[in-house]
Amino acid sequence: MPPMPNQEQQVVLAHFRAHLEEHDLIHDGDTIGTDDWTLTRFLHARQFDVEAAAKMWADCQHWRKTVCGVGIDELYEQMNPTDFPERREVFQYWPMWFHKTDKEGRPLSIQRYGKVDIPALYNTITPDRFWTYILTSAERIPREVVPAASKRAGKQVNGIFLIIDLKGYSLGQFWQMKGIAKDAFQVSQDYYPEMPAKFLIVNAPTTFTMIWSVLKRWLAPQTLEKMDVCGSDYKKVLLEHVSEENLPEDLGGTCQCEDFDGCIWWKE
Repeated sequence: MPPMPNQEQQVVLAHFRAHLEEHDLIHDGDTIGTDDWTLTRFLHARQFDVEAAAKMWADCQHWRKTVCGVGIDELYEQMNPTDFPERREVFQYWPMWFHKTDKEGRPLSIQRYGKVDIPALYNTITPDRFWTYILTSAERIPREVVPAASKRAGKQVNGIFLIIDLKGYSLGQFWQMKGIAKDAFQVSQDYYPEMPAKFLIVNAPTTFTMIWSVLKRWLAPQTLEKMDVCGSDYKKVLLEHVSEENLPEDLGGTCQCEDFDGCIWWKE
């Protein structure tokens, strides 16, 4: 996604904003975001087709008001995804966290799928409550994480850099988490477009060919274009995007912080 729309796209952006205003789809204070960067994400997801982007926007606004019967704003009030009673246990069985930034200032989101244990997870937290955690974690990215990274970088940061670590990952784990992962990818693509600006899978096992044949059916072409898949020889590719000091040691970096709440720079 470009940092800012070019001159031709700026014209389309102005038309898109006017279209949303004309159809009463955008209002000051909407928590979806009303800035140019947010609108550009929706346009970019629909190849700057104003009508298609407007439908995506309207669908997103409807989802935001109705998801889980209460809407995303209420869910976000109910659960802080960084501070809830089961968080440490949830992290143990589905580790995901933010860790510093890449060379463009984008927050690094690391998920260790090889450590996911769905039966143990659901002994800790109910499926519905875990889904709320997934949703509020997604909502937190445009609300808090990207703005904090942008402030830190002194410029608009465009999305996050997502690293999925498959070290130790098995087909059994994939089948356990397939439904949740599919739904999470769908939410990301439909309601938080262009949030992962870069997507890197590392330590892909030999069985990943079978997994990939399923996974790629869930993903939009734009998402696939942003993805790289590496085996255990990922370090060169990763270091093209992220400095060593910004990576945990076990991903080829030099940072020795604890994964759980380690390097929580956005709270500074």
